[in-house]
Amino acid sequence: MKPIPLLAVPLTLSLAACAAGQAQGGGPSPAAPDDANLQLRYTEEAKQWMTEALPIGNGHMGAMLFGGVAKERMQFNEESLWVGDEIDTGAYQNFGELEVRLAGSMAVTNPGANPAAAGQTVEAAGDGNPQTKWCMENKGKFPVVWQAAMPAAQAGPVTGYTLTSAEDVPARDPQAWRVLGSQDGQAWQVLDERKDQPVWPARNAARHFIFENKVKYAHYRIEFLGVHDGAPHFQLAEIALDGAADPMVKDYRRALDLNRAVHSVSYTQGGVHYTREAFASFPAGVIAMRFTADKPGAFTADLALADAHGAKPQAEGFAITAAGAIPAHPYDGGRTWPALNYEAQVRVIPQGGKVSAEAGGLHVEGADGFIVLLSAGTDFLQDRAQNWRGALPHDKVAARLDAAAKRPWADLLAEHERDYRRLFGRVSLNLGGAPADLPTDRRMAAYRILKPDLGLEELLFQYGRYLMIASSREGGLPANLQGKWNNSNNPPWRGDYHTDINVEMNYWLTGPGNLNECFQPYADWIHSIRAVRTEATQKDFHARGWLMRGESGLFGGSTWKWTPGTSAWLMQNSFDHYRFTGDKDYLRARAYPAMKEICEHWLDRLEPLPDGRLVAPKSFSPEHGPMEEGVSFEQQVIWDLFTSTIEAGEVLGVDADFRAELTAKRAKLLGPKIGKWGQLQEWMSDLDDPKDAHRHISHLLAAHPGRQISPLKTPELAEAVRVSLTARGDDSTGWSTAWKISQWARLHDGDHAHQLFAYLIRPCHRMDMANEGGGLYGNLFDACPPFQIDGNFGYSAGVCEMLVQSHLDEIHLLPAVPACWPKGEVRGLGARTGVTVDMAWQDGKVTHYTLHSATPQTVRVRVNGEVKMVEAK
Repeated sequence: MKPIPLLAVPLTLSLAACAAGQAQGGGPSPAAPDDANLQLRYTEEAKQWMTEALPIGNGHMGAMLFGGVAKERMQFNEESLWVGDEIDTGAYQNFGELEVRLAGSMAVTNPGANPAAAGQTVEAAGDGNPQTKWCMENKGKFPVVWQAAMPAAQAGPVTGYTLTSAEDVPARDPQAWRVLGSQDGQAWQVLDERKDQPVWPARNAARHFIFENKVKYAHYRIEFLGVHDGAPHFQLAEIALDGAADPMVKDYRRALDLNRAVHSVSYTQGGVHYTREAFASFPAGVIAMRFTADKPGAFTADLALADAHGAKPQAEGFAITAAGAIPAHPYDGGRTWPALNYEAQVRVIPQGGKVSAEAGGLHVEGADGFIVLLSAGTDFLQDRAQNWRGALPHDKVAARLDAAAKRPWADLLAEHERDYRRLFGRVSLNLGGAPADLPTDRRMAAYRILKPDLGLEELLFQYGRYLMIASSREGGLPANLQGKWNNSNNPPWRGDYHTDINVEMNYWLTGPGNLNECFQPYADWIHSIRAVRTEATQKDFHARGWLMRGESGLFGGSTWKWTPGTSAWLMQNSFDHYRFTGDKDYLRARAYPAMKEICEHWLDRLEPLPDGRLVAPKSFSPEHGPMEEGVSFEQQVIWDLFTSTIEAGEVLGVDADFRAELTAKRAKLLGPKIGKWGQLQEWMSDLDDPKDAHRHISHLLAAHPGRQISPLKTPELAEAVRVSLTARGDDSTGWSTAWKISQWARLHDGDHAHQLFAYLIRPCHRMDMANEGGGLYGNLFDACPPFQIDGNFGYSAGVCEMLVQSHLDEIHLLPAVPACWPKGEVRGLGARTGVTVDMAWQDGKVTHYTLHSATPQTVRVRVNGEVKMVEAK
């Protein structure tokens, strides 16, 4: 298509002008103070999705940004793009990727898509670091192809190249290859050919080759034709074309500002200072990115939208659209679900220059700057009665982009910041940590070597709150195992809702972290699948109510085994939300009906022992141990369910007879037992092994997140919890380590709770499931491994438990403050009954506190060893 001059599209004028701070109300909104303990920052662009790229999200969409100089990659997701049905769990899906390739740099690919280990992809051969490598197990199949698309402004023909050997296995060095050039990427001309090359003289050694060439090709490729001794792997550390290297990049900075929820990139290249910022707006329903420079005409760029399910993008005018459908899944009775329709749209709004649609993408030529808007959706409808399908997504997606494109950048950004700060700004934490003069990844690496970095602990606490806001907003779907961020159509553990700890842990944070609005998607999802689970439970158990399996998909389906206690565990979250908010409408419409149904199930299925005590039928402790009646996890979670349902019925003034029945049955439940080595038993029989370091600690649920065991009310049982925790050890997967922080906090042992920080805040370089150790990646994502977001949420919830507890019908200030937090201040933490807490402390003692409540109330407060009745208002 012919280039379209900017003046041909009036709606872009106001936004483009504002991008440069001209007309339409001035420049961008003022930035919040630059607090190093509220920023993730780096001095290099990201190469790896899971470990280095940074997340943004508006609850409904999420994106991972790489911050590249040659190209910006935006891998994105939309919350309802799932496969599965009411029987099969299915899996959360990757939506696609938007690539913005900037002139002045070359883009490198591996057209053969040879499989490579994480971190050893083709990009590693161009990162300037000979310690990394491009390596794959090609099993002797050649050619292996390296291909480069050249920048439009390349200086001249390429007449040489350098190949650098990898750090090990000389037999993997290339033995034969040829270099080719092309103008269109289709027809290729051989420029250089090498055969029978010797093994490189040393590891990480560079060899330079030259050839004659007078043509400035748009594409170059190297076809590697063999390695030495028939080695099954091919590898090189670096590949560089003469004259194709980027101009020197100076002062590169990549950051994620948690205070504003804005991702930014800045650098100087070729005498031009470039800046880039991006955010995901909940009010506007779009992801927005702006490219600016301090010199006019600095931008020539190509934009390409890649769909992860094979839809072919279409470009016209200033827009790219990719639309398709995911095939339906068969389910019960031979019916077939309709396909899930999806669509993503991109709009480009340039300042100056021209735009043309070419080969399914957009080309921006000579712009002073430009803005990119992205939105996506599906026809999923959270309503089983409508077969889970609603209107096609096109009109909704287009309407969001039309509205956003008419607004000044400064207006979009300011609206986003107001909305985000309304939630994020409620809580502040100051542990006295000094801002570190280190990038975040190096700061984390230094954490265990030097003394603890209290500022990094503050940052990680607020990062969990940031991720919650970014992945769970009103009107949407709950955060799954990876929040809203997933780059695979076959993600680890399906990227699902694991109900045997993980989804519950995701939502421990919302109440104490003062993010109660973020709980709504979880409540709505539970409500939406109740009928599905009721039918499945009736079919397999012939009892009232409903149970969950250990995993679950968007539509309530599950293909893993039954884990009966987990539906009651969901209800613990549900009733706790009421306890934090006091929202009786929610309790009446959402929580109580589901709680009552699950109580009915257990009333039908509890079995009497010879002594009259009641136990759950034969089951297992989540992901651990033998099958047995009266497993401690189920006994504890049933006690919690009955207790909460009794209280809920009293609040609502309903079901007096039912409450009386629950009270009588609760009194007969087999309670927690202390075993032969002083531990809290995991099973009814005394089977626990003191050398067992299993990651699951479900039998300690009564201490946290439950309220049946505590040092204040049941000291002997609390000591048994301590013995069990000590035996299990501190070092485990990320989520397990995070859970233990809260467990130790509930035991009022702040020093041990803090001791676990060292296991969680440690560099993790493993990106597969071969190693169960936890830690954090350089972008602070929690490692299971691979990535699971529950550890991030669990850490933040654990910090809350160390500072304020309210599960025992009183507000306990500083129940588990560690000695290494001698002085601090926190504002806005949530407590049950709708109270928020501001306080300061010195040497482990509260020096000042204020309790706030929308409705004045008198509450019981435990502070510095004394119990007081205090008015919150």
